[in-house]
Amino acid sequence: MKHVSPYVRLFSIPGARSFCISGAVARLPISMMSLGIVLALNHMYDNWTIAGTMSAVYILAVAAVTPFYARLFDRFGQRKVGWPALVVSVVAMLVFAFAAWLRVPIPVLFVLVVLMGFTQFSFGALVRTRWAYALRGPADADLLDTAYALEAGIDEMVFILGPILAAFLATSVSPVSQLFVPAIACGVGGAFFFSLNATQPPVIENVTVGAAPSSDEDVREALANRGGTEGTQRQEDGVSLKVLHTHAAKPKSVLLYAGVIPLLVVFVVFNMSFNEFDVSVTAMMKAIGREQFLGLQLAMFALGSCIGAFVFGSKKPKGSNWRHMVVYLALLTCGYVMCHLLMGNLILLGACSMVSGLFVSPLFATGNLIVKDIVPPTSLTEGLSWVTTAGSVGGSLGSSLAGMVLDVSSPSVGLLLPIATTLAAVPLAALGWFLARRHVA
Repeated sequence: MKHVSPYVRLFSIPGARSFCISGAVARLPISMMSLGIVLALNHMYDNWTIAGTMSAVYILAVAAVTPFYARLFDRFGQRKVGWPALVVSVVAMLVFAFAAWLRVPIPVLFVLVVLMGFTQFSFGALVRTRWAYALRGPADADLLDTAYALEAGIDEMVFILGPILAAFLATSVSPVSQLFVPAIACGVGGAFFFSLNATQPPVIENVTVGAAPSSDEDVREALANRGGTEGTQRQEDGVSLKVLHTHAAKPKSVLLYAGVIPLLVVFVVFNMSFNEFDVSVTAMMKAIGREQFLGLQLAMFALGSCIGAFVFGSKKPKGSNWRHMVVYLALLTCGYVMCHLLMGNLILLGACSMVSGLFVSPLFATGNLIVKDIVPPTSLTEGLSWVTTAGSVGGSLGSSLAGMVLDVSSPSVGLLLPIATTLAAVPLAALGWFLARRHVA
């Protein structure tokens, strides 16, 4: 029997191609807005600390509300919540972009960037939840690893296009033009995504049915009337008011499931490295007068991650997902070391960035698979969004830390930061692996 590629099987699922592509377009802000803020603010004020801090504030604001939006999506459905949330988000992005274009005072920009962040939600989590729903049958269950790896690869393709587009617009059109494009992409892609009803996961509400006490008014009435026709019919149907007393179960927070907190800590720490790397490389390219190649240089890292995603998705690794995470983090640390050693040669730096990126998408896909194994389907969007939130918090810390270091030191020192933070994540992941094994035992 001829072997069929898992990716061919994925896109043969009705509606999968549409929600996958539209979700990818709607995700463009994640790769453009943070870098766009750094480029715009640094160009206008020539201060890395202000630029990095504003980018960090934006990411933190996004991180603060992502789980809240995810809970709403899980409870009320993607379409019902998505349309009003999308409109507010696009309007907020456009208001911030126009304010930056008009050069309003810095305090006003900080207020607007916080408000903009509060309107953002994770399209990646929504798409992954749709994949989990589309692949819920036993015949397709083995494709979920491939689907999550595909989404990690799409994230990286977005990060390939985003930095190139942001750097090109900032240097060739205007210092703030790169802030408008994400708003347009989010509006167009998001509108198409939320119009796809067939692939939308249903809203599932857990209801516990238990016996009512004998003092219950309905039970007393049923006992009094059980000799009548109505009571007889109820008993023939196997349903009696004596037992029909429902109580909605209070949903358990995903943070209370064993293994979630250690995973989120790991994601916070190693995600610091990405923004530290981006901001430090941005400073280096500006210092040597090669800022026009910044987008291409940053895209090499994302290209490697994209390749890693498709390789990961085509082969199902054996063993514990936690063990895989430890290995990927160790390899990513080695990649950052090589980038620092070869930073003087842009071609070699680009090659090392691409090799380092090979391990990024597998890290994210592995983290999502760990969440999928831990939390119930009714809380999956919230669980996946917490992973996104942890990454966002780490990214904001990385932006802020890199900006402060670069204002008092050199890009060479800045490029030591991603080495340190990724290395620190290795023992944390090992601890999570140990705790997971103990819990299973």
